[in-house]
Amino acid sequence: MSRARTWSSSSLSDTTPLLPLLADRPSIAALEMTAAVPSSSRTVYLGVDVGTGSARAGLFDDHGRLLGSASSPIQIWKERAVKSACSLGNVIAEEVVGIGFAATCSLVAVDSDGSPVSVSWSGDARRNVIVWMDHRAVNQAERINSRNSPVLQYCGGSVSPEMQAPKLLWVKENLQESWSMVLRWMDLSDWLAYRATGDDTRSLCTTVCKWTYLGHAHMELASEKESHIMEACGWDDDFWEEIGLGDLVEGNHAKLGRSVAFPGHPLGSGLTHAAAKELGLLVGTPVGTSLIDAHAGGVGVMESMPMSESKADVPAEEVISRRMVLVCGTSTCHMAVSRNKLFIPGVWGPFWSAMVPEYWLTEGGQSATGALLDYMVENHVAAPLLANRAASQSISLYELLNKILVSMMHESNISFLSALTKDIHVLPDFHGNRSPIADPNSKGMVCGLTLDASEKQLALLYLATLQGIAYGTRHIVEHCNSRGHKIDTLLACGGLAKNPLYIQEHADIVGLPIILPRENEPVLLGAAILGAVAAKKHSGLHDAMRALNAAGQVIRPSKDARVKKYHDAKYQVFRSLYEQQLSYRSIMTQALQ
Repeated sequence: MSRARTWSSSSLSDTTPLLPLLADRPSIAALEMTAAVPSSSRTVYLGVDVGTGSARAGLFDDHGRLLGSASSPIQIWKERAVKSACSLGNVIAEEVVGIGFAATCSLVAVDSDGSPVSVSWSGDARRNVIVWMDHRAVNQAERINSRNSPVLQYCGGSVSPEMQAPKLLWVKENLQESWSMVLRWMDLSDWLAYRATGDDTRSLCTTVCKWTYLGHAHMELASEKESHIMEACGWDDDFWEEIGLGDLVEGNHAKLGRSVAFPGHPLGSGLTHAAAKELGLLVGTPVGTSLIDAHAGGVGVMESMPMSESKADVPAEEVISRRMVLVCGTSTCHMAVSRNKLFIPGVWGPFWSAMVPEYWLTEGGQSATGALLDYMVENHVAAPLLANRAASQSISLYELLNKILVSMMHESNISFLSALTKDIHVLPDFHGNRSPIADPNSKGMVCGLTLDASEKQLALLYLATLQGIAYGTRHIVEHCNSRGHKIDTLLACGGLAKNPLYIQEHADIVGLPIILPRENEPVLLGAAILGAVAAKKHSGLHDAMRALNAAGQVIRPSKDARVKKYHDAKYQVFRSLYEQQLSYRSIMTQALQ
């Protein structure tokens, strides 16, 4: 079995400090003090996000404005590299009235003592988290999907190797000793909330999106206005039995989760003494049920609509259903909600109350976007020299590439920048296709390479890759709209959303306006909103979103008909690349029979 694409993260246990101070790094409190003098009358919400490569914390006021933030790298174990482990700093206790956690949908394993259990071939107990993007369980996912369980219709028709059931099956089949030791399997964000409060209640976001939990089992029995911790009645025991994981339903699903709650529901009695001491906050500070980090981004931006984009002819409760949020980071998640459940093959969901309570969530995605751009750029022979030049100008490598492309456009005497890539095309499935094809075996393709190794060729490869990612978003939007959605507006956040070329190309290629949030840390804002809801400062999550979300810049598609014609043509090439790959795959499979 290949181990080339397995990742496990640094250990987490019931005694792991949540946010120990670093002597050489300013704390959140210190950063906050540079922004304003503390005031006990001020209401502040704390959001914490543990992402793929870093842990971040942000403080927001009751208007959703970012007061201060800090970031520290976290340790991720790969077969070839180890990143050093750090953590976040403290916050000011008197001001923080609510806390929310968000994290990647990584899988945490702990034993009866809360100690880490290894999920690695190495047996190293420090490696007790399977990172979300780990594809070790492709075979297990294929076998699970072959059974056509009824629960799969709520996953777009199939589970992804990035979901938890295939990963759990992989551990059981490959690491028997570890399997027998684990008392709790948890999503990372649920573990963070559990570690802070001692409350083992799981989020409808994590369980529904990644664990095949049927959240709509609560649809007739629960509403956010009367939020309470609910007995976990949405597990399909037959599903777990038939895929060979029947032992997980024992003990009233103790290893999976016995209770669930809407995102933002207050957990336990708030911060425990131990967690409060570690965080420098008050005992009992409310902690909201968690969100996956991308979904926190959705919560942090989905109501960020300027008045110029208001739609008076659309009923108020349906307006939100016309939007799709792109959370653009290492990967990209494409999220839209609807009042009615929409079954869309190849797109995850429909997930009831997994992001906005009492709405159905449709979740598309691309498994490698920021990671793919980094890969394409950093592995080019011209990258080191360009990186040095960018550093000498105090700009990022991508800012320099954007400048080079503008210069190339002028030198080539062409009318628009996108036309530089007429001879180079990229299928961005270097880590499989999550949506809408749902083929983890899909591979990346580049058409149009030459022996040119110059910085200009790197710039073209970068632009073509960026466009390939945008064509993938267009494919997802078109597919969703063909199955019942009416998406006419995009909202974007995350690191890639800070790249103006990335956003403009998406607007031009998809043909829709893109709204950026006022605040540049919307994932942290989404996590902080959970704290606001837990503190009862708002009647529910959606109300808090309306109060704390705010719009920034609006990026509109080019009005130049030539730009649309060009991208329509390149989109045809993009769609044909995968069809060609299927043909080549079939030819080679037959040759080996």
